Amino acid sequence: MDDDAPDEVLAQIKERQLGVWGVAQIAVGTGLAVYAMWVGILQPGFRKVPLKLQVPYIPASKHQVQNVMTLLRGRKGNLVDLGSGDGRIVLEAHRHGFSPAVGYELNPWLISLARFHAWRLGYHGKVTYRREDLWKVDLTKCKNVTVFLAPSVLSLLQEKLQTELPDDALVIAGRFPFPDWQPCRIEGHGVDRAWAYSMQAQKQRLLEKRQHRVDTVQ
Repeated sequence: MDDDAPDEVLAQIKERQLGVWGVAQIAVGTGLAVYAMWVGILQPGFRKVPLKLQVPYIPASKHQVQNVMTLLRGRKGNLVDLGSGDGRIVLEAHRHGFSPAVGYELNPWLISLARFHAWRLGYHGKVTYRREDLWKVDLTKCKNVTVFLAPSVLSLLQEKLQTELPDDALVIAGRFPFPDWQPCRIEGHGVDRAWAYSMQAQKQRLLEKRQHRVDTVQ
């Protein structure tokens, strides 16, 4: 797969100019000091720090959001954004007709920021943001799932998604791809790239791998 390596994508995130508003939102979501610590100290040892430090808040860019929506084109039904940050993916999903559109986020400041964005745009009561651990979210009825998470978290999340999601679900990953899955579509380039995964295809591949192991043992 000709995906950008995680280190290359991280370098692009670090070098990208976030602008005054982007920096302001980072300050609100995580604290500017924490963000500065991540960029200057924690980022070089990304894979060695605890999981809770491996998902710093960085607002999704306009291009990232557009690429996610492009991959969701033709889809309908509900949408869940795991680790929803400031809520912009959920808002855009609502604009494209996904209902209900729900974001799950543990950071209370980001939940407040997301709800403020929804209120400012007149979407109060039309989208939902919940402060809940993504590992405890029931995904059995979810048709569309979006994630902007670190590679180490994605590797752990694969099993949960394969176990809980229905066969007709579509998963979209932004910034980083799932390490062991094969995408059905890719949109964008570099740090703005997004990957789409068919759950039916992933489950079929998993079944084939298990059968291969059985055949090998026999």
